[in-house]
Amino acid sequence: MSSDAEVDKAFDLGRRSGKPIFLYWGAVWCPPCNQVKATLFSRADFVERSRAFVPVYVDGDKPGAQKVAARFKVQGYPTMILFKADGTEVTRLPGEVDPQRYLLTLTAGLDAQVPAKELLQRVSAKQALTPEQWRLLAFYSWETDEQQTIPAPDLPKRLDELATAVPADVPQVRERLRFKALSAAAEGAGSTGATAPEREAGRKFVDQILSDSEACARMADMLIAQGETIVKYLAPAGAARQLLASKWDSALAGLSAKMALSKADQVDALDARVGLWKMIDGTDTLAAARQPQVLTEIAALVAATKDRYERQAVVPAAAHVLASAGLFEQSDGLLKAELPRAVAPYYHMLGLAGNAKKRNDAKSALDWYEQAWRKSEGPATRIQWGTGYVGQLLELAPQDASRIKTAASAVIAQLEPKAETFYERNQRSLQRMALKLDKWHGSDANRVAAVDQLRRQLAATCARLPAKDAGRANCEAVFSKTAS
Repeated sequence: MSSDAEVDKAFDLGRRSGKPIFLYWGAVWCPPCNQVKATLFSRADFVERSRAFVPVYVDGDKPGAQKVAARFKVQGYPTMILFKADGTEVTRLPGEVDPQRYLLTLTAGLDAQVPAKELLQRVSAKQALTPEQWRLLAFYSWETDEQQTIPAPDLPKRLDELATAVPADVPQVRERLRFKALSAAAEGAGSTGATAPEREAGRKFVDQILSDSEACARMADMLIAQGETIVKYLAPAGAARQLLASKWDSALAGLSAKMALSKADQVDALDARVGLWKMIDGTDTLAAARQPQVLTEIAALVAATKDRYERQAVVPAAAHVLASAGLFEQSDGLLKAELPRAVAPYYHMLGLAGNAKKRNDAKSALDWYEQAWRKSEGPATRIQWGTGYVGQLLELAPQDASRIKTAASAVIAQLEPKAETFYERNQRSLQRMALKLDKWHGSDANRVAAVDQLRRQLAATCARLPAKDAGRANCEAVFSKTAS
Protein backbone atom coordinates (compact mmCIF):
# COMPACT_ATOMS: atom_id res chain seq x y z
CA MET A 1 0.00 0.00 0.00
CA SER A 2 1.11 3.57 -0.46
CA SER A 3 -1.63 6.18 -0.74
CA ASP A 4 -3.12 8.14 2.16
CA ALA A 5 -6.42 6.30 1.68
CA GLU A 6 -4.78 2.87 1.86
CA VAL A 7 -2.74 3.81 4.93
CA ASP A 8 -5.88 5.23 6.57
CA LYS A 9 -7.59 1.87 6.10
CA ALA A 10 -4.78 0.14 7.98
CA PHE A 11 -4.93 2.65 10.83
CA ASP A 12 -8.70 2.27 10.94
CA LEU A 13 -8.24 -1.49 11.24
CA GLY A 14 -5.85 -0.87 14.14
CA ARG A 15 -8.43 1.25 15.95
CA ARG A 16 -11.21 -1.29 15.39
CA SER A 17 -9.09 -4.31 16.36
CA GLY A 18 -7.21 -2.65 19.20
CA LYS A 19 -3.91 -3.69 17.61
CA PRO A 20 -0.87 -1.43 17.29
CA ILE A 21 0.33 -0.52 13.80
CA PHE A 22 3.80 -1.32 12.46
CA LEU A 23 4.76 0.95 9.54
CA TYR A 24 7.69 -0.01 7.36
CA TRP A 25 9.02 2.53 4.83
CA GLY A 26 11.39 1.09 2.25
CA ALA A 27 12.38 0.66 -1.40
CA VAL A 28 13.13 -2.26 -3.70
CA TRP A 29 16.76 -1.24 -4.34
CA CYS A 30 17.69 -0.24 -0.77
CA PRO A 31 20.42 -2.58 0.60
CA PRO A 32 19.44 -2.28 4.30
CA CYS A 33 15.79 -2.89 3.33
CA ASN A 34 16.77 -6.10 1.57
CA GLN A 35 18.89 -7.10 4.56
CA VAL A 36 15.90 -6.63 6.88
CA LYS A 37 13.71 -8.58 4.48
CA ALA A 38 16.18 -11.47 4.32
CA THR A 39 17.22 -11.72 7.97
CA LEU A 40 14.31 -10.33 10.00
CA PHE A 41 10.98 -10.37 8.21
CA SER A 42 11.52 -13.98 7.09
CA ARG A 43 12.11 -15.28 10.63
CA ALA A 44 9.39 -17.50 12.06
CA ASP A 45 9.47 -15.66 15.40
CA PHE A 46 8.97 -12.30 13.64
CA VAL A 47 6.09 -13.71 11.60
CA GLU A 48 4.53 -15.02 14.82
CA ARG A 49 5.05 -11.68 16.56
CA SER A 50 3.51 -9.81 13.61
CA ARG A 51 0.12 -11.29 14.47
CA ALA A 52 0.01 -8.81 17.33
CA PHE A 53 0.06 -5.74 15.06
CA VAL A 54 -1.32 -4.37 11.81
CA PRO A 55 1.54 -4.26 9.27
CA VAL A 56 1.76 -1.31 6.88
CA TYR A 57 4.34 -1.42 4.09
CA VAL A 58 4.92 1.82 2.19
CA ASP A 59 7.10 1.38 -0.90
CA GLY A 60 8.68 4.74 -1.67
CA ASP A 61 8.14 4.23 -5.40
CA LYS A 62 4.42 3.53 -5.26
CA PRO A 63 1.89 6.25 -6.23
CA GLY A 64 1.31 8.62 -3.34
CA ALA A 65 4.15 7.20 -1.24
CA GLN A 66 6.17 10.42 -1.00
CA LYS A 67 3.11 12.27 0.21
CA VAL A 68 2.66 9.59 2.88
CA ALA A 69 6.33 10.11 3.78
CA ALA A 70 5.67 13.79 4.40
CA ARG A 71 2.71 12.86 6.59
CA PHE A 72 4.76 10.59 8.85
CA LYS A 73 8.06 12.48 8.57
CA VAL A 74 10.06 9.61 7.14
CA GLN A 75 12.99 10.09 4.80
CA GLY A 76 15.70 7.46 4.88
CA TYR A 77 15.13 3.86 3.87
CA PRO A 78 14.35 1.84 5.88
CA THR A 79 12.34 3.54 8.59
CA MET A 80 10.19 1.47 10.94
CA ILE A 81 7.65 3.08 13.25
CA LEU A 82 5.36 1.58 15.85
CA PHE A 83 2.00 3.25 16.60
CA LYS A 84 -0.56 2.61 19.29
CA ALA A 85 -3.96 1.40 18.14
CA ASP A 86 -5.26 4.98 18.34
CA GLY A 87 -2.58 6.13 15.87
CA THR A 88 -0.20 7.73 18.39
CA GLU A 89 3.44 7.18 17.45
CA VAL A 90 5.19 5.14 20.16
CA THR A 91 8.73 4.63 18.89
CA ARG A 92 11.00 4.38 15.87
CA LEU A 93 12.82 1.10 15.67
CA PRO A 94 16.48 0.67 14.70
CA GLY A 95 17.24 -1.46 11.68
CA GLU A 96 20.90 -2.05 12.41
CA VAL A 97 20.76 -4.27 15.51
CA ASP A 98 20.78 -8.05 15.23
CA PRO A 99 17.38 -9.72 14.64
CA GLN A 100 17.07 -11.21 18.12
CA ARG A 101 17.69 -7.87 19.81
CA TYR A 102 15.36 -6.21 17.32
CA LEU A 103 12.56 -8.57 18.34
CA LEU A 104 13.14 -7.70 21.98
CA THR A 105 12.96 -4.01 21.12
CA LEU A 106 9.83 -4.56 19.04
CA THR A 107 8.21 -6.42 21.92
CA ALA A 108 9.08 -3.58 24.29
CA GLY A 109 7.50 -1.15 21.87
CA LEU A 110 4.36 -3.25 21.52
CA ASP A 111 4.03 -3.40 25.29
CA ALA A 112 4.73 0.31 25.77
CA GLN A 113 1.92 2.52 26.95
CA VAL A 114 3.87 5.77 26.76
CA PRO A 115 5.36 7.21 23.56
CA ALA A 116 9.10 7.88 23.45
CA LYS A 117 8.48 11.60 23.07
CA GLU A 118 6.53 11.68 26.33
CA LEU A 119 9.19 9.58 28.06
CA LEU A 120 11.73 12.27 27.22
CA GLN A 121 9.48 14.88 28.78
CA ARG A 122 9.15 12.76 31.93
CA VAL A 123 12.92 12.48 32.23
CA SER A 124 13.23 16.26 31.89
CA ALA A 125 10.63 16.62 34.66
CA LYS A 126 12.68 14.17 36.80
CA GLN A 127 9.84 11.62 36.84
CA ALA A 128 10.66 7.94 37.28
CA LEU A 129 10.70 5.55 34.32
CA THR A 130 10.43 1.77 34.42
CA PRO A 131 13.43 -0.28 33.20
CA GLU A 132 11.42 -1.20 30.07
CA GLN A 133 10.78 2.47 29.33
CA TRP A 134 14.48 3.24 29.68
CA ARG A 135 15.28 0.42 27.25
CA LEU A 136 12.80 1.86 24.78
CA LEU A 137 14.77 5.14 24.84
CA ALA A 138 18.12 3.34 24.61
CA PHE A 139 17.09 1.57 21.42
CA TYR A 140 15.13 4.43 19.89
CA SER A 141 16.20 5.11 16.29
CA TRP A 142 17.46 8.67 16.55
CA GLU A 143 18.88 8.24 13.04
CA THR A 144 15.36 8.16 11.55
CA ASP A 145 13.72 10.52 14.03
CA GLU A 146 13.96 13.51 11.64
CA GLN A 147 14.43 15.82 14.66
CA GLN A 148 10.89 15.29 15.91
CA THR A 149 11.94 14.68 19.49
CA ILE A 150 15.36 16.36 19.75
CA PRO A 151 16.91 18.90 17.31
CA ALA A 152 20.09 17.50 15.75
CA PRO A 153 22.43 20.13 17.27
CA ASP A 154 21.12 19.30 20.75
CA LEU A 155 21.28 15.51 20.36
CA PRO A 156 24.72 14.82 21.91
CA LYS A 157 23.99 16.92 24.99
CA ARG A 158 20.46 15.56 25.47
CA LEU A 159 21.55 11.94 25.07
CA ASP A 160 24.34 12.48 27.57
CA GLU A 161 21.82 13.97 30.00
CA LEU A 162 19.61 10.93 29.46
CA ALA A 163 22.53 8.62 30.20
CA THR A 164 23.28 10.50 33.41
CA ALA A 165 19.65 10.19 34.51
CA VAL A 166 19.51 6.40 34.04
CA PRO A 167 19.13 4.63 37.41
CA ALA A 168 21.82 2.27 38.66
CA ASP A 169 19.70 -0.86 38.18
CA VAL A 170 19.89 -0.63 34.36
CA PRO A 171 23.60 0.03 33.72
CA GLN A 172 23.49 -1.36 30.18
CA VAL A 173 20.94 1.29 29.24
CA ARG A 174 23.24 4.02 30.56
CA GLU A 175 26.11 2.47 28.63
CA ARG A 176 24.19 2.45 25.35
CA LEU A 177 22.85 5.97 25.72
CA ARG A 178 26.30 7.29 26.56
CA PHE A 179 27.72 5.60 23.49
CA LYS A 180 24.93 7.10 21.38
CA ALA A 181 25.75 10.52 22.82
CA LEU A 182 29.42 10.07 21.92
CA SER A 183 28.49 8.92 18.43
CA ALA A 184 26.20 11.91 17.91
CA ALA A 185 28.94 14.27 19.09
CA ALA A 186 31.47 12.70 16.73
CA GLU A 187 29.04 12.84 13.80
CA GLY A 188 28.30 16.50 14.41
CA ALA A 189 31.84 17.65 15.07
CA GLY A 190 33.02 17.72 11.47
CA SER A 191 36.78 18.23 11.35
CA THR A 192 37.02 20.05 14.67
CA GLY A 193 37.43 17.01 16.88
CA ALA A 194 36.75 16.91 20.61
CA THR A 195 37.96 19.34 23.24
CA ALA A 196 40.61 18.10 25.67
CA PRO A 197 38.06 17.32 28.44
CA GLU A 198 35.79 15.61 25.92
CA ARG A 199 38.71 13.52 24.66
CA GLU A 200 39.69 12.46 28.16
CA ALA A 201 36.16 11.46 29.19
CA GLY A 202 35.41 9.82 25.85
CA ARG A 203 38.65 7.84 25.74
CA LYS A 204 38.11 6.56 29.27
CA PHE A 205 34.59 5.43 28.43
CA VAL A 206 35.59 3.83 25.12
CA ASP A 207 38.53 2.01 26.71
CA GLN A 208 36.13 0.46 29.22
CA ILE A 209 33.92 -0.80 26.41
CA LEU A 210 36.72 -2.08 24.20
CA SER A 211 38.35 -3.99 27.05
CA ASP A 212 35.12 -5.85 27.91
CA SER A 213 34.13 -8.53 25.37
CA GLU A 214 30.57 -8.70 26.70
CA ALA A 215 30.17 -4.94 26.40
CA CYS A 216 31.54 -5.13 22.86
CA ALA A 217 28.92 -7.74 22.02
CA ARG A 218 26.17 -5.52 23.42
CA MET A 219 27.48 -2.56 21.41
CA ALA A 220 28.32 -4.51 18.26
CA ASP A 221 26.11 -2.45 15.95
CA MET A 222 27.66 0.84 17.06
CA LEU A 223 31.24 -0.46 17.24
CA ILE A 224 30.90 -1.55 13.62
CA ALA A 225 29.21 1.61 12.39
CA GLN A 226 31.08 4.30 14.32
CA GLY A 227 34.68 3.15 14.76
CA GLU A 228 36.50 5.41 12.33
CA THR A 229 34.35 8.44 13.14
CA ILE A 230 34.80 8.20 16.91
CA VAL A 231 38.51 7.41 16.74
CA LYS A 232 39.10 10.54 14.65
CA TYR A 233 36.98 12.56 17.06
CA LEU A 234 38.72 11.39 20.23
CA ALA A 235 42.30 11.00 19.08
CA PRO A 236 44.44 13.59 17.30
CA ALA A 237 46.65 12.28 14.51
CA GLY A 238 49.71 10.37 15.64
CA ALA A 239 50.40 7.79 18.31
CA ALA A 240 47.18 8.42 20.24
CA ARG A 241 45.09 7.79 17.15
CA GLN A 242 47.07 4.68 16.23
CA LEU A 243 46.66 3.28 19.73
CA LEU A 244 42.90 3.83 19.88
CA ALA A 245 42.46 2.50 16.33
CA SER A 246 44.41 -0.63 17.30
CA LYS A 247 42.20 -1.24 20.33
CA TRP A 248 39.06 -0.74 18.25
CA ASP A 249 40.37 -3.06 15.55
CA SER A 250 41.07 -5.78 18.12
CA ALA A 251 37.53 -5.43 19.46
CA LEU A 252 36.06 -5.82 15.96
CA ALA A 253 38.25 -8.84 15.28
CA GLY A 254 36.91 -10.38 18.49
CA LEU A 255 33.33 -9.68 17.46
CA SER A 256 33.76 -11.29 14.08
CA ALA A 257 35.34 -14.36 15.66
CA LYS A 258 32.88 -14.85 18.54
CA MET A 259 29.50 -13.46 17.50
CA ALA A 260 27.05 -14.87 14.98
CA LEU A 261 27.03 -11.68 12.94
CA SER A 262 24.98 -11.54 9.76
CA LYS A 263 26.98 -11.57 6.55
CA ALA A 264 26.13 -7.92 5.96
CA ASP A 265 27.40 -7.05 9.44
CA GLN A 266 30.59 -9.03 8.82
CA VAL A 267 31.18 -7.05 5.63
CA ASP A 268 30.52 -3.80 7.48
CA ALA A 269 32.91 -4.86 10.25
CA LEU A 270 35.62 -5.52 7.67
CA ASP A 271 34.89 -2.12 6.10
CA ALA A 272 35.39 -0.51 9.51
CA ARG A 273 38.64 -2.40 9.99
CA VAL A 274 39.99 -1.22 6.63
CA GLY A 275 39.50 2.37 7.78
CA LEU A 276 41.12 1.61 11.12
CA TRP A 277 44.09 -0.15 9.46
CA LYS A 278 44.80 2.99 7.44
CA MET A 279 44.93 4.99 10.66
CA ILE A 280 47.10 2.39 12.36
CA ASP A 281 49.56 2.39 9.45
CA GLY A 282 49.36 6.17 9.01
CA THR A 283 48.48 5.92 5.33
CA ASP A 284 45.68 7.17 3.08
CA THR A 285 45.68 3.94 1.11
CA LEU A 286 45.60 0.42 2.49
CA ALA A 287 48.99 -1.26 2.76
CA ALA A 288 49.49 -3.92 0.08
CA ALA A 289 50.30 -6.49 2.76
CA ARG A 290 46.76 -6.18 4.14
CA GLN A 291 44.95 -6.54 0.81
CA PRO A 292 45.04 -10.38 0.62
CA GLN A 293 43.08 -10.62 3.89
CA VAL A 294 40.42 -8.29 2.47
CA LEU A 295 40.17 -10.32 -0.73
CA THR A 296 39.93 -13.62 1.11
CA GLU A 297 37.28 -12.51 3.60
CA ILE A 298 35.14 -10.73 1.01
CA ALA A 299 35.26 -13.69 -1.37
CA ALA A 300 34.15 -16.06 1.39
CA LEU A 301 31.29 -13.83 2.55
CA VAL A 302 29.95 -13.22 -0.96
CA ALA A 303 30.15 -16.93 -1.83
CA ALA A 304 28.26 -17.83 1.36
CA THR A 305 25.43 -15.39 0.66
CA LYS A 306 22.79 -17.36 -1.23
CA ASP A 307 19.60 -15.42 -0.53
CA ARG A 308 18.85 -13.04 -3.42
CA TYR A 309 17.67 -10.24 -1.15
CA GLU A 310 20.57 -10.54 1.24
CA ARG A 311 22.95 -10.34 -1.73
CA GLN A 312 21.41 -6.95 -2.59
CA ALA A 313 22.82 -5.80 0.76
CA VAL A 314 26.05 -7.79 0.88
CA VAL A 315 27.43 -7.40 -2.66
CA PRO A 316 27.46 -3.57 -2.95
CA ALA A 317 28.86 -3.32 0.58
CA ALA A 318 31.53 -5.88 -0.30
CA ALA A 319 32.39 -3.96 -3.47
CA HIS A 320 32.74 -0.81 -1.39
CA VAL A 321 35.19 -2.57 0.94
CA LEU A 322 37.27 -3.73 -2.00
CA ALA A 323 37.37 -0.21 -3.40
CA SER A 324 38.32 1.21 0.00
CA ALA A 325 41.17 -1.29 0.07
CA GLY A 326 42.38 -0.02 -3.32
CA LEU A 327 41.16 -3.15 -5.13
CA PHE A 328 39.13 -1.36 -7.79
CA GLU A 329 39.47 -4.04 -10.45
CA GLN A 330 38.11 -6.69 -8.10
CA SER A 331 35.36 -4.34 -6.92
CA ASP A 332 34.26 -3.68 -10.50
CA GLY A 333 34.40 -7.37 -11.30
CA LEU A 334 32.18 -8.25 -8.37
CA LEU A 335 29.56 -5.63 -9.27
CA LYS A 336 29.51 -6.51 -12.98
CA ALA A 337 29.18 -10.22 -12.25
CA GLU A 338 26.20 -9.49 -9.99
CA LEU A 339 24.26 -7.33 -12.47
CA PRO A 340 22.34 -10.22 -14.17
CA ARG A 341 21.10 -11.65 -10.86
CA ALA A 342 20.65 -8.54 -8.71
CA VAL A 343 17.31 -7.48 -7.24
CA ALA A 344 18.02 -3.94 -8.44
CA PRO A 345 21.06 -3.92 -10.76
CA TYR A 346 20.85 -0.17 -11.25
CA TYR A 347 21.98 0.28 -7.65
CA HIS A 348 25.16 -1.68 -8.41
CA MET A 349 25.74 0.58 -11.42
CA LEU A 350 26.10 3.49 -9.00
CA GLY A 351 28.91 1.56 -7.34
CA LEU A 352 30.64 1.15 -10.70
CA ALA A 353 30.18 4.86 -11.35
CA GLY A 354 31.65 5.72 -7.97
CA ASN A 355 34.68 3.50 -8.59
CA ALA A 356 35.32 5.15 -11.95
CA LYS A 357 35.03 8.59 -10.37
CA LYS A 358 37.60 7.67 -7.70
CA ARG A 359 39.94 6.58 -10.50
CA ASN A 360 39.42 10.00 -12.15
CA ASP A 361 37.79 8.32 -15.14
CA ALA A 362 35.07 10.91 -15.68
CA LYS A 363 33.82 9.44 -18.95
CA SER A 364 33.21 5.96 -17.52
CA ALA A 365 31.74 7.43 -14.35
CA LEU A 366 29.20 9.50 -16.27
CA ASP A 367 28.32 6.60 -18.54
CA TRP A 368 27.57 4.42 -15.52
CA TYR A 369 25.62 7.19 -13.75
CA GLU A 370 23.54 7.65 -16.89
CA GLN A 371 22.98 3.93 -17.31
CA ALA A 372 21.95 3.59 -13.66
CA TRP A 373 19.36 6.33 -14.15
CA ARG A 374 17.99 4.92 -17.39
CA LYS A 375 17.75 1.40 -15.94
CA SER A 376 16.23 2.52 -12.63
CA GLU A 377 12.64 1.66 -11.80
CA GLY A 378 9.94 3.50 -9.90
CA PRO A 379 9.07 7.21 -10.11
CA ALA A 380 10.81 8.33 -6.91
CA THR A 381 13.94 6.35 -7.72
CA ARG A 382 14.05 7.67 -11.27
CA ILE A 383 13.83 11.24 -9.98
CA GLN A 384 16.57 10.62 -7.44
CA TRP A 385 18.85 8.82 -9.91
CA GLY A 386 18.12 11.31 -12.71
CA THR A 387 18.83 14.43 -10.66
CA GLY A 388 21.92 12.68 -9.29
CA TYR A 389 23.15 12.08 -12.84
CA VAL A 390 22.63 15.75 -13.68
CA GLY A 391 24.59 16.68 -10.56
CA GLN A 392 27.48 14.46 -11.64
CA LEU A 393 27.44 16.03 -15.11
CA LEU A 394 27.65 19.47 -13.55
CA GLU A 395 30.62 18.37 -11.46
CA LEU A 396 32.55 16.21 -13.94
CA ALA A 397 31.65 17.79 -17.29
CA PRO A 398 30.48 21.37 -16.62
CA GLN A 399 31.60 22.40 -20.11
CA ASP A 400 29.16 19.99 -21.78
CA ALA A 401 26.15 22.32 -21.72
CA SER A 402 24.25 20.32 -24.32
CA ARG A 403 24.43 17.07 -22.36
CA ILE A 404 23.53 18.84 -19.11
CA LYS A 405 20.51 20.55 -20.65
CA THR A 406 19.34 17.35 -22.34
CA ALA A 407 19.62 15.31 -19.15
CA ALA A 408 17.91 17.88 -16.94
CA SER A 409 15.13 18.33 -19.49
CA ALA A 410 14.61 14.56 -19.61
CA VAL A 411 14.33 14.41 -15.81
CA ILE A 412 11.69 17.16 -15.82
CA ALA A 413 9.85 15.56 -18.73
CA GLN A 414 9.37 12.33 -16.78
CA LEU A 415 7.70 14.09 -13.82
CA GLU A 416 4.09 13.05 -13.54
CA PRO A 417 1.81 16.12 -13.38
CA LYS A 418 0.39 15.01 -10.05
CA ALA A 419 0.63 16.84 -6.74
CA GLU A 420 2.01 13.73 -5.04
CA THR A 421 5.10 13.93 -7.28
CA PHE A 422 6.42 16.98 -5.44
CA TYR A 423 6.87 15.72 -1.90
CA GLU A 424 9.77 14.54 0.29
CA ARG A 425 12.60 12.71 -1.54
CA ASN A 426 11.32 13.86 -4.92
CA GLN A 427 11.15 17.48 -3.82
CA ARG A 428 14.59 17.43 -2.18
CA SER A 429 16.20 15.79 -5.21
CA LEU A 430 14.70 18.33 -7.61
CA GLN A 431 15.71 21.27 -5.43
CA ARG A 432 19.31 20.02 -5.19
CA MET A 433 19.43 19.80 -8.99
CA ALA A 434 17.97 23.30 -9.34
CA LEU A 435 20.49 24.75 -6.89
CA LYS A 436 23.40 23.19 -8.77
CA LEU A 437 22.04 24.45 -12.09
CA ASP A 438 21.71 27.97 -10.64
CA LYS A 439 25.35 27.89 -9.53
CA TRP A 440 26.48 26.42 -12.85
CA HIS A 441 25.00 29.05 -15.13
CA GLY A 442 26.70 32.01 -13.45
CA SER A 443 26.77 34.97 -15.85
CA ASP A 444 27.20 32.87 -19.00
CA ALA A 445 24.38 33.96 -21.32
CA ASN A 446 23.97 30.57 -23.02
CA ARG A 447 23.84 28.72 -19.71
CA VAL A 448 21.40 31.25 -18.27
CA ALA A 449 19.15 30.73 -21.30
CA ALA A 450 19.36 26.94 -20.90
CA VAL A 451 18.37 27.06 -17.22
CA ASP A 452 15.54 29.52 -17.96
CA GLN A 453 14.21 27.04 -20.51
CA LEU A 454 14.28 24.32 -17.85
CA ARG A 455 12.41 26.63 -15.47
CA ARG A 456 9.71 27.19 -18.07
CA GLN A 457 9.50 23.47 -18.76
CA LEU A 458 8.88 22.70 -15.09
CA ALA A 459 6.47 25.64 -14.77
CA ALA A 460 4.32 24.06 -17.47
CA THR A 461 4.10 20.89 -15.37
CA CYS A 462 3.31 22.87 -12.22
CA ALA A 463 0.48 24.67 -14.04
CA ARG A 464 -1.26 21.34 -14.60
CA LEU A 465 -1.59 20.71 -10.85
CA PRO A 466 -4.60 21.76 -8.73
CA ALA A 467 -4.16 25.40 -7.77
CA LYS A 468 -4.76 24.93 -4.04
CA ASP A 469 -2.83 21.69 -3.59
CA ALA A 470 0.40 21.88 -1.59
CA GLY A 471 2.06 19.80 -4.27
CA ARG A 472 1.71 22.67 -6.73
CA ALA A 473 3.40 25.08 -4.32
CA ASN A 474 6.19 22.53 -3.87
CA CYS A 475 6.56 22.25 -7.64
CA GLU A 476 6.73 26.01 -8.09
CA ALA A 477 9.33 26.25 -5.31
CA VAL A 478 11.83 23.92 -6.98
CA PHE A 479 13.72 26.65 -8.83
CA SER A 480 13.20 29.36 -6.26
CA LYS A 481 16.46 30.40 -4.62
CA THR A 482 14.78 30.58 -1.23
CA ALA A 483 13.64 26.95 -1.43
CA SER A 484 17.03 25.85 -2.68
